[in-house]
Amino acid sequence: QVQLVESGGGLVQAGGSLRLFCAANGRTFSSYFMAWFRQAPGKERMFVAAISWTGTNTYYADSVKGRFTISRDNAKNTVYLQMNSLKPEDTAVYYCAARKTYSPYETSYDYWGQGTQVTVSS
Repeated sequence: QVQLVESGGGLVQAGGSLRLFCAANGRTFSSYFMAWFRQAPGKERMFVAAISWTGTNTYYADSVKGRFTISRDNAKNTVYLQMNSLKPEDTAVYYCAARKTYSPYETSYDYWGQGTQVTVSS
């Protein structure tokens, strides 16, 4: 069982930056692929980024490539999402998720956090 808690969301102007945090409990954090998804109002939850067990491999949605960076610190049981050059269309609730192997599909993830709101004003 993995419990995930996101933080770091907030209100930012277009062009600004935010860093999201996802803290996990348990001693098996390093055995999970970690991912970020987001859900905008009235839309489906979409894949944003994922990172492998040791952080060697990362994966991004085309819409955030070059602007967002996913990273992890297994000693701190934490995964991060650095978001730069934010756009109003990045406004969404951002969720952290975990599963044993890589997948961009939300239905395949076993564990989810409660989400953190990111609002980008124009």
